[in-house]
Amino acid sequence: MAGRGRGAEEGGETTAGVSERLMFAHAISAEAAPVSVPELHPPAELRPSGDGAIQPVSPTATIGRIRKQLGRASLPALHRSIGTAAATELDRGIGFLLVPVFLAAGVIYYFSLSAEPDLYRPLAAVALMAVCAAVSRSWRRTHLTLMAALLCALGFLAAKVETWRMATPMLGSEIQTRLTGRLVVAEAMANGRVRLTIDLISTQHPKLRYAPDRVRLSARRIPPDMTAGSMLTGYAKLLPPTGPVRPESYDFSFDSYFSGIGGSGFFLGDPKLIAPTPATPTEAPFGARVASAVENAREGIADHIRSAIGGSEGEIAAALIVGVRAGIPEAINESMRRTGIYHIISISGLHMALVAGTIMVLLRGAFALFPDFSSRRPVKKYAAAIALISIAAYLVISGIVVAAERSFIMLAVMLVAVLFDRAALTMRNLAISAVAVILVSPHEVVGPSFQMSFAATAALVGAYAGFADYRAGKTTSPPAKRSFLGFVSRKLAVGVGGAAITSLIAGSATLLFAIWHFQRVSPLSLLANLAVMPIVSLIVMPFAVLSALAMPFGFDGPFLYVMGKGLTAMIAISAWISERSPVDAVGLISIQSVLLATIALVIATMATTWLRLAAVPFALAALLAIPHVRTPDVLISEDAHLVAMPIGGGELAINRERSNDFTTDNWKRALKAEQIVPPETFAKGALDIANPVDLPTGSPFYCIGDLCIGRHPSGAIVALAETRDSARAACGFADLIVINDATAYNPCRDPRVLVVTKRQLARDGSAAVFFDPQSATARPAISYAVQEPYRPWHEQRKYAREARGLPPYKKPEKADFKPAPAQ
Repeated sequence: MAGRGRGAEEGGETTAGVSERLMFAHAISAEAAPVSVPELHPPAELRPSGDGAIQPVSPTATIGRIRKQLGRASLPALHRSIGTAAATELDRGIGFLLVPVFLAAGVIYYFSLSAEPDLYRPLAAVALMAVCAAVSRSWRRTHLTLMAALLCALGFLAAKVETWRMATPMLGSEIQTRLTGRLVVAEAMANGRVRLTIDLISTQHPKLRYAPDRVRLSARRIPPDMTAGSMLTGYAKLLPPTGPVRPESYDFSFDSYFSGIGGSGFFLGDPKLIAPTPATPTEAPFGARVASAVENAREGIADHIRSAIGGSEGEIAAALIVGVRAGIPEAINESMRRTGIYHIISISGLHMALVAGTIMVLLRGAFALFPDFSSRRPVKKYAAAIALISIAAYLVISGIVVAAERSFIMLAVMLVAVLFDRAALTMRNLAISAVAVILVSPHEVVGPSFQMSFAATAALVGAYAGFADYRAGKTTSPPAKRSFLGFVSRKLAVGVGGAAITSLIAGSATLLFAIWHFQRVSPLSLLANLAVMPIVSLIVMPFAVLSALAMPFGFDGPFLYVMGKGLTAMIAISAWISERSPVDAVGLISIQSVLLATIALVIATMATTWLRLAAVPFALAALLAIPHVRTPDVLISEDAHLVAMPIGGGELAINRERSNDFTTDNWKRALKAEQIVPPETFAKGALDIANPVDLPTGSPFYCIGDLCIGRHPSGAIVALAETRDSARAACGFADLIVINDATAYNPCRDPRVLVVTKRQLARDGSAAVFFDPQSATARPAISYAVQEPYRPWHEQRKYAREARGLPPYKKPEKADFKPAPAQ
């Protein structure tokens, strides 16, 4: 496996590594050499005398020579040096490496727009840029600039076309109805419930005029004979897709839109099986029947693995082999997140590479048993072709999730490169993979999975290619003979050192992306990866492949047993390190720091000349820009049900005894809080709120009836009311009032009081409030997660009853809850 810039030529069984960069040594003429590089001379401190003897040179002469060299570094010379280096980079193919960068820039620009553009605009831009780029081929710099603009326009167009193509119908408002549909996926969760993905066929009582095509619901239990493709019915509560839990956080509506999920919710009773086959009431499409067959096979394999291994190890094994991970206990998930090894659970490039590597090792070992055949045939290509088929089957059986699909494209490009006698792991192949992913699923560009996986892979390929080029330019003597113990010790040290460097490079490249998306880092991730990755690479995944190969013949038991023991060790190590890991919440960082770090990463990994030094100022600027973000003083959920306020000392005060765990966890990490402080509830008359300004700063929420009051450390008073009438009493002292009533309007006449109603939150999403530390009488500032005009994945918000100022639906009569009898 060659690094970036390193090719491989196969002749028989001999593989020669060639540094591609050495082929371009003629690209730099002596006249245009960078002035910062001095001419070749004998060492400055040693000069030959007239008789040939070496004489030391005085320090004064040395200093004078250095001054002379520095004096040559004029601005025109520097300009020529930059031009020469840039020309060298272009000759070495950096233009192709930048293709996915400019495509991604266009995609990001599209998704960052505040309003949805028309389709004809990007089409016109692409046509115009294409014509201009074709006309300007005689002017190289202009042509390159226009080509970059064309690629940005193509990325923009690809994102627009994907949005137009998806057109997912989204549920606009919460409602209870009886639905009939076809089961797509059934996943058993760790809490005992079952998560169902259903293609809707019809709804009744009431009949939805704008029903979504696909929903995801949970149920307490399902009939044992209900499988993918089965027809089912049941009374369910449907909820529209939720938006971000706070401004600038992950948008679940966005994910639902591009996943084709138009609503979520839960069954109010157990769903009933109404037909054993998908023949009635409508015939399932051929694609749906194939998908159902694959899903049933996945569930059968997952059940077999769980029964063979058992416990949490069985759930993780099922996740690694067939991608079914809903049953993994949350405690194990959290410990793996805290230790930075959760990437092991998600089927991605690591798993694809280990599967392909295991297959190739087994096949190459098998071919080695037949030396006559191996010497006449390209067995390496045979092994690569079979490995490609194997990872394609692995992709299908794992559910074709986005992360696995992206990893398959990356690895498939590398295996095809082996088939055509090209270096497998190069930046060019990585660029091809990125282009394929961007054109197939442009929305993935703005997600954490795409950003972190490609950042880590690019950093690793670039770092090891640079190291390979460094070693290629050095003459090394044959290694000294060592004893067997010394040989094993050296190999072990090299392996551990390589694993540590790999983890350090990948962790550094993805650090800011992880902080931006998750507001957390894993302080002990290096230790955890060093301890766990050998187990995963040498025991878990190889024996997972062997068990999959032996499963059709019924001989998978021993392999699954060994795999389960490896997972037991992995879980124990993760739990031990997690218990000793410090708090991983790091708060918010600025988006500018992420963008600057991305530019630095692109330059550092793609440049091959001294121009890569340009990454240094961008990296330093990224570090300096990290704290340039304002932390919210109050966070409000989009349903006006939950409000959080940091009160100092690492404590976060909330207004509900029972709250959404996901939302509070996200808020804790964003606000760097360690402990949740629930409200204190008093009976009427038990707490005197006639003078709330006497509350000490940093007070949690005190609730009396329909009104809760808390005080921020800045002195601002926050009031939470259930109705407009109860909110009116807080107009005289509160700086912020949140009313959990969609029919209410502002009851306060004082413009300095910020009033947020349920209707406003239903339209604009969750909110972040900022108090003015310089003025206690200034009106607080507020930022919402969603802005109008809506993008397609937010269009459903304007149809919500709360957004229209209407009260929620009344619950139907009990007679409507009777489930339909099974047919």
